[in-house]
Amino acid sequence: MAQTHKQKRLSAWSTPILLIAILVVFTLLVTLLGDKSLARMAAQTLIRVTFVVGLWIFVGNSGLVSFGHAGYMAIGAYCSAWLTLRPQMKGMFLPDLWPYLATAEWHGFPAAVASGLLAAVIALISGAAILRLSGIAASIATFAFLAIVYTVYSSWEGVTGATSSVVGLTRYADQWVTLGWASVTVLAAAWYANSASGLALRASREDEVAADASGINMYGHRLISLVVSAFFAGVAGALFGHSLGVLNTNSFYLGITFITLAMLVVGGIGSLTGAVMGVLVLSIIIEGLVRMERGMEIGETTLALPTGAQEIIIGIIMILVLILRPAGLTGGRELRLRIGGR
Repeated sequence: MAQTHKQKRLSAWSTPILLIAILVVFTLLVTLLGDKSLARMAAQTLIRVTFVVGLWIFVGNSGLVSFGHAGYMAIGAYCSAWLTLRPQMKGMFLPDLWPYLATAEWHGFPAAVASGLLAAVIALISGAAILRLSGIAASIATFAFLAIVYTVYSSWEGVTGATSSVVGLTRYADQWVTLGWASVTVLAAAWYANSASGLALRASREDEVAADASGINMYGHRLISLVVSAFFAGVAGALFGHSLGVLNTNSFYLGITFITLAMLVVGGIGSLTGAVMGVLVLSIIIEGLVRMERGMEIGETTLALPTGAQEIIIGIIMILVLILRPAGLTGGRELRLRIGGR
């Protein structure tokens, strides 16, 4: 029996290893076979992996849909900007920063960690109130949180630049840096899913009454998962800003909220594999649609999709997946090796 349990644990840990291997192969192929624009696409895709897998830590284990994680992403993005921008740029774009932040010049890595920690602290405070609700009420509360963060950050002109863009961020987040963070996020998600807290949280997701009768502290485990989840959302925000070199509050509102939820739904909300594969599949489709909107030359003819067709086609794909594969492309199953099994 002990050996069987050990084999199951090894099999479970093969999932993040296989997923990281897929991400490495994806990055290598894009880098070796593509151009600079494809390398940038790879970096953006891996940032989405960090964000969506971070989102899955909460949504996939608790069963609660969160519309507020883009708020944690914004918190992380602007925290990294406060810590890494050159003082001259801060004086120009963010004149009301606190004295320490106005002169700080941190390296990208510690700034990303600090950004994740700030998002986690805000998640602890906001989650303490939001997670006292359940079901659709909790999901609506997460959307209210997103609206609050967006309103504050788009109005706080001297600290966030309000609706103006903050430029001058170092663009260090290439495909290799983002691959490293995406890999760490996948490992952390697997660790949490197989931890006592993750197992207890999934038990409460399946049957709240039975979990409560068994003495499971559903509120506490949900709060833990939200804090861990928000940390990686904050890191994804930091990477986002340092990938593009520019920040704008509009980047962290409804657009990114719904496209990342679409990736989670298309891949399969019930598994870590679904979170990763949903990002890869939809990111590749989106890149193809963007290039088709720009126009593709076939002989002497240029074929181009009408502007805005990308959103319509992604919507159709979501509808088809929900109809044909309600559990997502992976069907809620994990990609794993069978160790010692027959």
